[in-house]
Amino acid sequence: MTRAVLSIGANLGAAEATVRGAVDALGPALVRSSPLYRTPPWGGVEQDDFVNATVIADDPARDAAGWLDFAREQEAAAARVRDVRWGPRTLDVDVVAVWDGVEPVLSDDPELTLPHPRARLRAFVLVPWLAADPAAVLPGQGTVEALIAALPAGEVAEVTPL
Repeated sequence: MTRAVLSIGANLGAAEATVRGAVDALGPALVRSSPLYRTPPWGGVEQDDFVNATVIADDPARDAAGWLDFAREQEAAAARVRDVRWGPRTLDVDVVAVWDGVEPVLSDDPELTLPHPRARLRAFVLVPWLAADPAAVLPGQGTVEALIAALPAGEVAEVTPL
């Protein structure tokens, strides 16, 4: 069985409904979901705030590539267009981390780098993840709680529950 942590966000269209739809698409694989959060955009592109959630899911039929396929399927269903890196989007689903049993899956494949190489820097991933799992650990990086403590306080404060 694989366990995955997915970060889900949107800031175009009906963002709340789109994020909720992607969470619901996990069906019985969903273990836990954070509440929805309003978060400022990340990456320097001027745009509206995002709606974000972080989910934990288990699925014996999916490996790491299967979780990436799920993410891409959800983005395609939301008519995701990748015109501008870190730009506005109808839906963004990132595979943050995957475990095969108790072992973390590590990958340096450019298609799916695991754990996500920038997750430790993103309050919009970490704050919801901590809400979903107070004992969360980002493989090779430390506890999510410690990673949040290392971020600028103002950045963390901007991640607010809806």
